[in-house]
Amino acid sequence: MRVLLLAALLVLSSMAAQARDSLTIGLTQFPSTFHPSIDSMAAKSYILGLARRPLTTHDADWNVVCMLCVDLPTLENGGAIRETTADGKPGIAVTYRLHPKATWGDGQPVRAEDVVFTWEVGRHPKVGVGNLELYRSITAIDVIDAKTVTIHFDKISFDYNALNDFEVLPAHLDQAAFEADPESYRKTTVYDTDTTNPGLYFGPYRIAEVVTGSHVVLIPNPTWYGKPPAFKRIVVRVIGNTAALEANLLSGGLDMIAGELGVTLDQALAFEKRHGKKVQILYEPGLVYEHLDLNLSNPILADKRVRKAMLMAIDRQAMSEKLFAGKQPVAQTSVSPLDWVHAPEVVSATYDLKAAGVLLDQAGWRMGTRGLRRNAEGDLLSLEIMTTAGNRTRELVEQVIQAQLKQVGIELKIRNQPARVFFGETVTRRQFTGLALFAWISSPENVPRTTLHSGHIPTAENNWAGQNYTGYSNPDMDRLLETIDIELDRDKRRALWRRLQEIYAEDLPVLPLYFRANAHILPKWLTGLKPTGHMAPSTYWVEEWGETP
Repeated sequence: MRVLLLAALLVLSSMAAQARDSLTIGLTQFPSTFHPSIDSMAAKSYILGLARRPLTTHDADWNVVCMLCVDLPTLENGGAIRETTADGKPGIAVTYRLHPKATWGDGQPVRAEDVVFTWEVGRHPKVGVGNLELYRSITAIDVIDAKTVTIHFDKISFDYNALNDFEVLPAHLDQAAFEADPESYRKTTVYDTDTTNPGLYFGPYRIAEVVTGSHVVLIPNPTWYGKPPAFKRIVVRVIGNTAALEANLLSGGLDMIAGELGVTLDQALAFEKRHGKKVQILYEPGLVYEHLDLNLSNPILADKRVRKAMLMAIDRQAMSEKLFAGKQPVAQTSVSPLDWVHAPEVVSATYDLKAAGVLLDQAGWRMGTRGLRRNAEGDLLSLEIMTTAGNRTRELVEQVIQAQLKQVGIELKIRNQPARVFFGETVTRRQFTGLALFAWISSPENVPRTTLHSGHIPTAENNWAGQNYTGYSNPDMDRLLETIDIELDRDKRRALWRRLQEIYAEDLPVLPLYFRANAHILPKWLTGLKPTGHMAPSTYWVEEWGETP
């Protein structure tokens, strides 16, 4: 009996060890594309973080660090040098050395030519990358040697050496598709036509299997130059319904739920009460801005008085307290209280139904039958709200907002879509007619140029480049965004940031709701995962993850 028992224990131990060779992660969204620079989605960033690295990033302590580069270039160490641009303005030349052992998964080295190709793709007006401004600001790239480039910028910005959005592309695989037809490149890129091609990745893992809408399988990349990762297989499963996500974790179908894109804070708190002894939960307040984008091409929303009235009719403080136990602070603008440039004295609106009604009256929307407002032509004050289908908390927030706006005579119709469609088409191409509920994730002191500058409004003509989905245009805001970017003095920059928040609170191109705290639900045995609280996903450091010894 003792021998049999020992044998059984050894089998169980062996099975456990085998199980730890793999890690299954739950997410709520599937990427609309796997191209690193096209479409902004947290799901894509999370998955690609396992298989790629940007040139630089902010780490968990919010410091700029090299990822693909070797040493961070600065003015102090000589890696960055001031220069004068062709039009006589102050510019800067920044030299980056790529890691000498960085190699694509097919054995080709990551080269300086790849950096140049990435720039050519990003700056092309027909490709439609998200952060077009980054590539516009680069005037030239000099190839110093196979692993070294000097990048010339048309201005000296305070974050001149932070190229967090510069995702190097493999010229040997993707250049042909780009040069054949830049306008169609977003559809013909190898990242989507042959996603499992090893040559697309140089990180600890590479994508080995993709089932659209279902899952992505990653395996170790033999050409990875860093610390070997612990798991022989990582499966990222996509379960759009957050209740089903929890159920899969409890049944063993998942090992963990990603904090960047999993259950919301209220769900995590409830889950911890019921099952907290079975898992470890890491809560991380961060730069995650939950808000309502407004399509300002809609004549109703083009009226600032209507926008103000809507925000005054939403009891955001009660929403924070009742839904999130007060742990997700009300947002007055897009700048988080955690960011050093936050101006706490700037208030966008306070809850006031009476004042909201007065503003709507002034805007020509009078209360009519059935408690709804109409204008002089008899048009109903009716709008549509959209978000990611299956996200239980967002759907609840929609219902709360719908009920609260009805109190002041505004009809709100709910129409949700799967995340891949919502972000890949509806939001990116400004196809939502009213309100779009989602979150922006930013890096520390991130100038919101791509979301607020009039030069970044996506259109068919620019192939939907840019992230100013509202269509907001204000010359004062444009000038301010351009000025903040090049102001190196911190005190002066703080004053400029305050003015930005004042204009934002006055114009309300977006209705601010709250700043999210992410909840990472992890197995007890997993070590090494550090939430960042900002744009960089925790997967950038997956090689540090492992099993409790």
